[in-house]
Amino acid sequence: MKNMTLQVEGMSCQHCVNSIEGALAEIGAAGKVHLENNTVDVTYDESRITLERIKEAIEEQGYDVL
Repeated sequence: MKNMTLQVEGMSCQHCVNSIEGALAEIGAAGKVHLENNTVDVTYDESRITLERIKEAIEEQGYDVL
């Protein structure tokens, strides 16, 4: 399992948290959003999910991954 912290712009409320964490769960990753510093901690299995797919899942929700 790999752990990574991503910088994400555009998050401001609990809806943002729910949509990002839900999108990550759908693709098989675990995410924990931190609104106070605009980051998302992600845990995923590199043999099943790519970092690019994780970024896409977040961006599909309307947020920018830096």
